[in-house]
Amino acid sequence: MTTEAVQGPPAGAGEVAGLLLAAGGGRRLGGRPKALLEHRGHPLVEHAARVLREAGCAPVHVVLGASREAVRTRAPLPGCVLVDNPDWAHGMGSSLRAGLASLRDSGARAVLVSLVDQPGIGAVAAARVRDAYRSPATLAAAAYQGRRGHPVLFGRDHWAGIAETAAGDRGARDYLRAHAGAVTLIECGEVADAYDIDTAEDLIHLE
Repeated sequence: MTTEAVQGPPAGAGEVAGLLLAAGGGRRLGGRPKALLEHRGHPLVEHAARVLREAGCAPVHVVLGASREAVRTRAPLPGCVLVDNPDWAHGMGSSLRAGLASLRDSGARAVLVSLVDQPGIGAVAAARVRDAYRSPATLAAAAYQGRRGHPVLFGRDHWAGIAETAAGDRGARDYLRAHAGAVTLIECGEVADAYDIDTAEDLIHLE
């Protein structure tokens, strides 16, 4: 894992950092990296990073994997720290571990984690979940008609446990299931659409 600061704020600029997982290779999209799909005239990774910034997260770390050099070239990501995940092909869990490790010395007391392939979730929903932060022990997640989704807020007290259990494409799912009673759900269904861009049929959602 390597990190590269790009016009970023000083470490520890905010209590709640943002973490965007954008490393996937788009296997079900014919090998088109999701980070570089176009949405509203810009690469999807640029849109998703802007959502975290507008939600008040600082610093914002972006985990890259597939076509990471092309992402650096084509996607302006001001105010972000770019994190390389050479193990991206092993699934989202490896990207989550890389992102949490990159934040270890940031001074952030919590992190708001979002996925690059959910452009229907904007800054309003992200800010709602960010505002659920109370302490490094906080666990919170957006909910859609009562069902847990993204983004997810992890207080620093949970980072080590999440990193230990994150594997494959499960991300933090096992950890959140084990700590379900501690997770505050923030309903966002009326302000966001939690679809994923996974297949060619899903591309209809891009604008």
